[in-house]
Amino acid sequence: MKQSIDLFKALADETRLRILALLLTREELCVCDIIAALQLPQSTTSRHLAYLRKTGWVSDRRCGVWIYYSLDRSRASSHMALVDFLRAHLATLPEVASDGKRLDGFAAAGRCA
Repeated sequence: MKQSIDLFKALADETRLRILALLLTREELCVCDIIAALQLPQSTTSRHLAYLRKTGWVSDRRCGVWIYYSLDRSRASSHMALVDFLRAHLATLPEVASDGKRLDGFAAAGRCA
């Protein structure tokens, strides 16, 4: 039961939902991509990513000094109905569309230095 509660608590925050929305539309994102899209401080973004990782929503990998995040596919299969719902629902929100546009602009500008 505790895992289920934590799973849903992770969805009870706007920032975490916005992060998940970005990751639902892209394979993998660097922390700098997420920071640029959400226009939030690095510390805030990292704190929310750590919570999503702890609750099984995302996984990470290190490449040099960068950390890349993606949906945790190993766990996503156990709650695929939620993933499908989030993908459909979050795509309709104007904030998510704005985040995606900022991310596209950041990617076009050359991304992380």
